[in-house]
Amino acid sequence: MNNLIVLQNIQNMNSNEIKALIKEFMNSYSVKDHEELYLKVAQTLSEDKRKNVNSMGKSLQKQVESYKSEVLRVESLYNFDKSYGYKLVAGVDEVGRGPLAGPIVSAAVILDLNTVDFILHINDSKKLTPSLREELSQIIKEKALAYSIAVLDNEEIDKRGIGFCNNEVFKLAIDRLKVKPELVLSDGYAIKGFALKNEFVIKGDTKSASIACASILAKVYRDNMMKEYSNAYSEYGFEHNVGYGSKDHVDAIKKYGITKIHRKSFLTKILSNE
Repeated sequence: MNNLIVLQNIQNMNSNEIKALIKEFMNSYSVKDHEELYLKVAQTLSEDKRKNVNSMGKSLQKQVESYKSEVLRVESLYNFDKSYGYKLVAGVDEVGRGPLAGPIVSAAVILDLNTVDFILHINDSKKLTPSLREELSQIIKEKALAYSIAVLDNEEIDKRGIGFCNNEVFKLAIDRLKVKPELVLSDGYAIKGFALKNEFVIKGDTKSASIACASILAKVYRDNMMKEYSNAYSEYGFEHNVGYGSKDHVDAIKKYGITKIHRKSFLTKILSNE
């Protein structure tokens, strides 16, 4: 169906028919690949005398503007990484520094910084919905030049301390990359005892494309791990608190005790108050 030709006869259609047609149009065409077509349809709708039909045109126009704005935002993230002057830049980030249970997880990502096919919507993983994180995780894996994920469990955290494990899990993720980076951008912390060139970036997951992608991979991986743990330890709500010290989690610890995945070194105050 040629939606544009049909829409040129909108004066013979009621608003519900037009709304259904616009929905079909949006499902068939993305703004990314059909920006000009979106603008033509928006123009057609805006020329109709009915206000509710005009609003549909304005909605399509806003989608185009929103898409352009997102492209510019993400392009700035890529440009941040490019500004260091290296071709192979790895971003590394961690998830799980503060929870009472479960591992700390790090991801490292090397992107093609010269592409114009940006991965849109990348950001600090905490600012994204779970469904968008899952979707982006797959896209990042498909488009990245290289990526890796590293995990250190609760026993290692209790044994070595979270500061050590935070640094170590960064190093493990970088070491596991199939492509050796020329520069490593780490979120928040300079990596200690590290042979490669490293720059740390405060709030890097909102500034750097590669760190943002690493943040998403690590978050999705760890959240899915905690959902799996919730099947074995259903009383603790790991499927939604992912090991953090929510009230339901703390109450479960006091009622049922600790599990094999709890960080004992994080629980001294809670256990002493039992």
